[in-house]
Amino acid sequence: MISRSYTNLLDLASGNFPVMGREPRRRLPRVMTVPGNVSEFDDDQAYSVSSDNPSSVSSDRMIIVANRLPLKAERRNGSWSFTWDQDALYLQLKDGLPEDMEVLYVGSLSVDVESYEQDDVAQILLDKFKCVPTFLPPDLQSKFYDGFCKRQLWPLFHYMLPFTADHGTRFDRSLWEAYVATNKLFFQKVIEVINPDDDYVWIHDYHLMVLPTFLRRRFNRIRMGFFLHSPFPSSEIYRSLPVREEILKALLNSDLIGFHTFDYARHFLTCCSRMLGLEYQSKRGYIGLEYYGRTVGIKIMPVGINMGRIQSVMRYSEEEGKVMELRKRYEGKTVLLGIDDMDIFKGINLKLLAMEQMLNQHSNWRGRAVLVQIVNPARGKGIDIDEIRGEIEGSCKRINEEFGKPGYQPIVYIDTPVSVNEIIAYYHIAECVVVTAVRDGMNLTPYEYIVCRQGLLGSESDFNGPKKSMLVASEFIGCSPSLSGAIRVNPWNVEATGEALNEALSMRDPEKQLRHEKHFRYVSTHDVAFWSRSFLQDLERICVDHFKKRCWGMGISFGFRVVALDPNFRKLSIPCIVSDYKRAKSRAILLDYDGTLMPQNSINKAPSQEVLKFLNELCEDKKNSIFIVSGRGRESLGTWFSPCENIGIAAEHGYFLKWPGNKEWETCGQSCDFGWMQIVEPVMKQYTEATDGSSIEIKDSALVWQYRDADSGFGSLQAKEMLEHLESVLANEPVAVKSGHYIVEVKPQGVSKGSVAEKIFSSMDEKGKPVDFVLCIGDDRSDEDMFEAIGNAMSKRLLCDNALVFACTVGQKPSKAKYYLDDTMEVTSMLESLAEASEASNFSMRELDEAL
Repeated sequence: MISRSYTNLLDLASGNFPVMGREPRRRLPRVMTVPGNVSEFDDDQAYSVSSDNPSSVSSDRMIIVANRLPLKAERRNGSWSFTWDQDALYLQLKDGLPEDMEVLYVGSLSVDVESYEQDDVAQILLDKFKCVPTFLPPDLQSKFYDGFCKRQLWPLFHYMLPFTADHGTRFDRSLWEAYVATNKLFFQKVIEVINPDDDYVWIHDYHLMVLPTFLRRRFNRIRMGFFLHSPFPSSEIYRSLPVREEILKALLNSDLIGFHTFDYARHFLTCCSRMLGLEYQSKRGYIGLEYYGRTVGIKIMPVGINMGRIQSVMRYSEEEGKVMELRKRYEGKTVLLGIDDMDIFKGINLKLLAMEQMLNQHSNWRGRAVLVQIVNPARGKGIDIDEIRGEIEGSCKRINEEFGKPGYQPIVYIDTPVSVNEIIAYYHIAECVVVTAVRDGMNLTPYEYIVCRQGLLGSESDFNGPKKSMLVASEFIGCSPSLSGAIRVNPWNVEATGEALNEALSMRDPEKQLRHEKHFRYVSTHDVAFWSRSFLQDLERICVDHFKKRCWGMGISFGFRVVALDPNFRKLSIPCIVSDYKRAKSRAILLDYDGTLMPQNSINKAPSQEVLKFLNELCEDKKNSIFIVSGRGRESLGTWFSPCENIGIAAEHGYFLKWPGNKEWETCGQSCDFGWMQIVEPVMKQYTEATDGSSIEIKDSALVWQYRDADSGFGSLQAKEMLEHLESVLANEPVAVKSGHYIVEVKPQGVSKGSVAEKIFSSMDEKGKPVDFVLCIGDDRSDEDMFEAIGNAMSKRLLCDNALVFACTVGQKPSKAKYYLDDTMEVTSMLESLAEASEASNFSMRELDEAL
């Protein structure tokens, strides 16, 4: 049944989502409230769910989507038995959600279920646990998890590049296709139970990073968050991934993206800047990315532990006598503890080498200090597991042979399964916990250790004396920033780590107690409930405006995104504007140049003959006043548009103005003193020399520093620094310093495209030709001044009372304009239509004159 949904993996990976028939299934409670085939994906967004009507079900619900369901499965007497996995994070996070919020889980099981049993198992899990299982065929599971997740994403996110075939796994397109296919299966399960108007969806971890695109494409206004539990690498590492942009764009279809640390979030934001040209903003403590009218929130919050669960296990461990048993076993010894998964990134062997270093340099610990290293089984088929295991066992043997003696082994290596109760007991007796991972997303071992060293609340055990604990923690793990009392180490520096172990063991008890108290205050207040509650609050805040905007999808494959704009913002209809154009008697048409009449990426910046032809035809219509309003200099604009004798030109944002039919330029600026340029130019030259790829454009009235060809990150930093520098040195000068798209510009005060627009309207009114039709088209920030000025012109009565106003931006993006055209080609097409209307009108007038 399932296999049909991933028959064409290449289609899935390329975004050509096939239409598949609906399989008969048992009826699920509260299924989605829209008609349609659940697996149907059409590039035409006619089936997208974006209803403004509220759902009939009023209460909110959380759907948690993760690779694994928080369940334990066991086969007994030929039938399946399921229980909650009390240690699963996804189960524990419910503690932070409102009590009346229903929680559903979508994920896969850790066991294989035969196809003939899947329907029955799915119904049992839904009825008893509110879990919706995603059954993955074994071959797909292998390619998805052991292949793309564990051999490509996991190493890359932990800073490991496949430089050779023997060092990691090279990118394999078939594994990416399996990853996409698996995410689509999860998507199909989500839409079986979702109510898009009421439900929140919270997706977890790197296994499901493209799932947001599937869901956003189907439900434009879905409230959806994503949390990454692994590190996010620096842009220099991430950019090596062949599907880097697909994953970034998919994540940006979420409303809120969460990371454990600022470093991980910063790396993600840098990738968005360098690869997608997106810049983030921080406002009132919140970080957000503007993405096609939507604000994508960035959440930085390390996950916590479940205090109640640990207290419960501690009580049980104490009742079993595990703590007393271990104390007797290690009586007279000082225990250091390491608990790690068998993983190439956990730095276990580095820890052993540091222990060896400490014993070599500090002989007083020989015969006294014991490192108990517990190694959990590897999660899947990781890279170089056998080699790492052999290296660890070899180090243990060597160190024990060198420093061991009857009744004493400095390294106790445990690679067999250890119960949770026994681990808690080890926490109790350990003087110090050591974590030397070379890269780890979070690592909750230090948190658990701190709580266990605090002891049972209300317990009368002898451990309820002064509480103390010590941590030696790698600076490369996610929990390190929150543990300010830990001794932070670079695990690659074995000598320094060895000294840190000695420092931790030798520290005076009062200092250990102070560090422990500080850590416990943090860990006990920032638990898993605090984390999930905080995430939900931010998700609610970021989604509050979902139904206030018009949303529609655009783009194919993983380039799909939702554009969210003001309800009054709509595409300019060429037939409608031509109809209004024909009725008007006095028209003002204001056109930006770069990005409006000429594509931004064009190398030849001169206007095409086609554009000049249409402009000439429009200028011949006596009802028209046509102006090019640009930031470019007057020489280039004057030369380019010299064939259009009756066109007006406003150069350098309106500082210079040439009226239609007039060859002379007039100055519109308030000041003709340009002494400030002698101050500005040396400053800009200084930054140009220091910023490769930047340049200075010298205009008659302004100086512009451009860094479009510079490194985007460094150029942006330099631009901010220059802006502050110039504002400081020009504080008493009559100029304005502004930053724009890859530019910093200094120009006279009072000069803007908005002011020149008002001057044009006022002049036409004074000549007895009050404007009754305005068309204004532009594409960047400076054009927003024109759009604003047009609105003000109505209130200032510079236009006719019944004037028709068309303020239009190029591209679908937030703007003060009420209309948009998609690109410069549509602008040219519209000008052609208006020119044809003028030609037809002029022809009719000539015929009428001849008849008279």
